[in-house]
Amino acid sequence: MQLIESVNDFLNSIVWGWPTMILLVGTGIYLSVRMGMPQITKFGTMMRTCLGKDRDDGAKEGSVNPLQALATALAATVGTGNIVGCSGAIISGGPGAVFWLWISGLFGMCTKFSEVTLAIRYRTKNDAGENVGGPMYYITEGLGRNWKWLAVIFAVAGTVASFGIGCLSQISSMVTAINTAVTAFFPAASDKSSIISLFIGIIAAVVLGLVIIGGVKRIAQAAETLIPVMSIIYVACSVIVIISHITSLPSVLAAIFKGAFTPKAVLGGTVGITLKNAVSSGLGRGLFSNEAGQGSAPIAHASTSTDDPVKQGLFGMFEVFFDTIVICSLTCFSVLMSGVNIEYVTGDKNVLPIDAFATVFGDKFGSLSVAVSLLLFAFTTMITWSLYGVRCLEFLTGSRRFSNIYKIVFIAAVIYGATVPLGLAYRISDTLNGIMTIPNLVAVLGLSGTVASLAKKYFSQKK
Repeated sequence: MQLIESVNDFLNSIVWGWPTMILLVGTGIYLSVRMGMPQITKFGTMMRTCLGKDRDDGAKEGSVNPLQALATALAATVGTGNIVGCSGAIISGGPGAVFWLWISGLFGMCTKFSEVTLAIRYRTKNDAGENVGGPMYYITEGLGRNWKWLAVIFAVAGTVASFGIGCLSQISSMVTAINTAVTAFFPAASDKSSIISLFIGIIAAVVLGLVIIGGVKRIAQAAETLIPVMSIIYVACSVIVIISHITSLPSVLAAIFKGAFTPKAVLGGTVGITLKNAVSSGLGRGLFSNEAGQGSAPIAHASTSTDDPVKQGLFGMFEVFFDTIVICSLTCFSVLMSGVNIEYVTGDKNVLPIDAFATVFGDKFGSLSVAVSLLLFAFTTMITWSLYGVRCLEFLTGSRRFSNIYKIVFIAAVIYGATVPLGLAYRISDTLNGIMTIPNLVAVLGLSGTVASLAKKYFSQKK
């Protein structure tokens, strides 16, 4: 275990160094400027497309409808990163990290728009007649066959990453939250946490298996059902907490904006949080949550029935808006406005939102509400990331013949992941995210002209 931690920490320092951060944010800024800031100027069009009457144009054979594709992608992005990840950003970077998380979301909206547009433009069909696409396809079809090696790097990283961000970190967050809730109601159960964790892992693996064995359509149907339910539960609880502490809103906003550039002025010189901590924590956790630039969500969007790349691109833009600007902000404001005792350098990331909810709902029901939210968030993320892993493996092998083997291994990993320490699971996930991000951003930048041309034509027709 020590060796694994050492190797991962070394790789993490490389893939999440400042060059990657600059590439990530710089890509979003470049795309935004080149296309006239569509996340702002086309915000109304985005909302009408995603929430209006034409959002669902029906699914064709071998595909899912646009709304189901969005729900599938949201199932992965709206995950434990929205709760535990946001808490981790505050612990590592203070209130100022929230500002940089917003920056990640703002420019990430345009990056995700571009990724999804390219996924539809260059998608194909697999041997089962299903629509498939994503970075590995727009690299080989868009950049050209000479770049296939870059697509292979992405696909290998995506296959392996599905066990990290899509499995280990999710089940670890789930069992930690449930154990906390169980202990709140039954204190004596704290001695049985390992048994409870294993039991949760087995149950989760069985239910997950029932969903993912059914393929992309069953995954989309499950996502379409669970996303509204879990969103309403978490949004309602968070809004109640925020309203209950509404008088602290001005001071929290001041701390966020002041801490974004001078964290020590907000937290005190002895805290040890620097501007670098605030920026890297906010941007890093922003990506972990919304996955903009990572290249994973385009795989889900590629399964849509719509033939218009830009229309589905607007669904991708909405995905980041809902995930980061809405859900992540609710977590951050709940924690910061509740007045809970925040340990900025060390501390259990799960405890912060639980403590925040407990200020209104009490210890027992505060733990229960967070546990239920994490359970749903984690489960939906796992079902979608299993799809991402399958699609990456299909690209590498050229067929679906190993898909069932992959699914069995993924399900088994859920049980194993129930006993993996949360901190290590997140560090591994961070590293794999970074490895996927670099080849994807290279492709998005290289094909930015194609996106700009498609967007110009689409919005001209809209006028």
